[in-house]
Amino acid sequence: QVQLVESGGGLVQTGGSLRLACAASGRDFTYYWMGWFRQAPGDDREFVAAINWSGDRTYYAESVKGRFTISIDNAKNTVYLQMNSSKPEDTAEYYCTANLNGERLRWGYGDYWGKGTLVTVSS
Repeated sequence: QVQLVESGGGLVQTGGSLRLACAASGRDFTYYWMGWFRQAPGDDREFVAAINWSGDRTYYAESVKGRFTISIDNAKNTVYLQMNSSKPEDTAEYYCTANLNGERLRWGYGDYWGKGTLVTVSS
């Protein structure tokens, strides 16, 4: 059974840092793109960042570029999202997703999704 399990969410002050993790299991994810989306209350789910399995290609939403960093540990089958210089507008449920096609992943068509981890940035 394929699972994507997010962790690391919590409460952080404006300007603070948080690191999210997504542990992938249940299949061989080689050649998969991994990504993060987020959804704030009342808003649509939006793309945050994506990385290929080899870790040499990344994409970021403009709203997080320069503040967030996506990375991958192949040995641990885990994807990370380092959140720095957090803003109140970063408050959302963060979801991990996977797709063989990076463009489809960025459009929200994940083959697999985690259940999310909540990030709250206090002002």
